Amino acid sequence: MDIPILATEQNPKGLGASVPELTNSLSSLPGQLNMGVFSKSLFSMITPEVHDAIYKRSPGVRSIVLFGIESHVCVLQTALDLLEKGYDVHVLADGVSSCNKEEVPFALERMRQAGAQITTSESISFQLMVDSASPNFKALANIIKEEKLFTKNTLQTLLPTRN
Repeated sequence: MDIPILATEQNPKGLGASVPELTNSLSSLPGQLNMGVFSKSLFSMITPEVHDAIYKRSPGVRSIVLFGIESHVCVLQTALDLLEKGYDVHVLADGVSSCNKEEVPFALERMRQAGAQITTSESISFQLMVDSASPNFKALANIIKEEKLFTKNTLQTLLPTRN
C-alpha cells in the first residue's frame, strides 16, 4: 500500500530495544517507506526528530495510523499531540496494549473523545485498500483470513463487551 512507517522506542537503554520482528519488518521495507526507528524519552512519540521526519519525508500526510504500547501512556500522548497538530488520527483497537489490560478501554475512550478515530487493523486495511479490484486485494484478504481468530481474541481480551 506504499505507506511510510516509523517506530519509536521508549528509553531503549533502560527498557530494551524493539522486538526483532518489528525491526526486521521495518528493514525489509523499501527505503522510501522505512522512515526508521527513533529513540525517545518523551512519552509521546512526536519528538522534534519524528515530527521533522514525518514532515520532510511526507509533507502532504494528514492522516496517521497509531498502534503500540502503552495505550494509556505513549499511544495516548502521541494521539493527543498529533490531534493538536491537526492530523487525522486513527488508533487500532487491536493494535494497542498495556501491561494492565484494564487501561486499554479507558485510553481508547479518551482518544475518541479528543477526536481520534478508533478502528481495527482489518477495517483500516480495507479502508486503505479502497477497491477489491486492487492487485494487492487477494494478498490482503488472505492475511485478514489468517489473522481473523487472533484479532477476535485480542479484541475480546482487551475490549470486553460491556453489559
